[in-house]
Amino acid sequence: MTDALILTNLREGVLTLTLNRADKLNAMSYPMLDALLAALDQADTDDEVRAIILTGSGRGFCAGTDLSGGAETFSASKKTDMDEHRDAGGVLALRIFDLLKPVIAAINGPATGVGITMTLPCDVRIASTTARMGFVFVRRGIAPDACSSWFAPRIVGISQAAQWFMSGRVFDATEALQGGLVKELVAPEALLARAHEIARQFVVDTSQVSVAVTRRLLWRMLGATNPRDAFSQESKTLWYMGKGMDSKEGVTSFLEKRAPEFSMRVARDFPDFL
Repeated sequence: MTDALILTNLREGVLTLTLNRADKLNAMSYPMLDALLAALDQADTDDEVRAIILTGSGRGFCAGTDLSGGAETFSASKKTDMDEHRDAGGVLALRIFDLLKPVIAAINGPATGVGITMTLPCDVRIASTTARMGFVFVRRGIAPDACSSWFAPRIVGISQAAQWFMSGRVFDATEALQGGLVKELVAPEALLARAHEIARQFVVDTSQVSVAVTRRLLWRMLGATNPRDAFSQESKTLWYMGKGMDSKEGVTSFLEKRAPEFSMRVARDFPDFL
């Protein structure tokens, strides 16, 4: 087993990023956060990476913030001005939000605190049948992190979010499925294979630039106040993509009844207005 805090494995266009502090249930430390952000930055500029899976090593996904620093864990910021402080979980959540590649969270075990809120900007969440989750902030005397007060109500609805967040209790995978937090439950031994299967749906016979602009539009328009915002952005994007080589290839391959061979690349061809 390598000592790397983030394990990487690229196969068939799908990059698996594995949190690797198994002895700590992959609790989030600043070094691991930095390593994960660096891996995401690299993945976003690598056109060989078409989709990303985020999971944990050992029996845990991520047991929240590493509390080994004791009572001062959440007061360790060097910023003395409240307005200057930036939540580390929020930095991670926004990096995932801004990604140009689809992200699947494969929640293989306990996921609490930032361990679950970091998955909210992922496009798909699936979980092991043995996973347990919890938005435990009120039981640590702190507040929600990772932009979760924005993401969670949009994903599961305000009532369900309020129940989970304001009780801080840990719940099982079945409740997570019923509450809409995860899309499906999978046997532990089949979780990564299923995550890879989902990821490949974003890769096979799709234009990587089309996937990237679609992801950006879906997430950005989630916060729009009027459908005319979507009308404006979609009109620009359709104009841009319609003039591109992938549009021509998509139509031609359909008419010729063959698999498309798209040539546009995210690193080079993603529109600068999105």
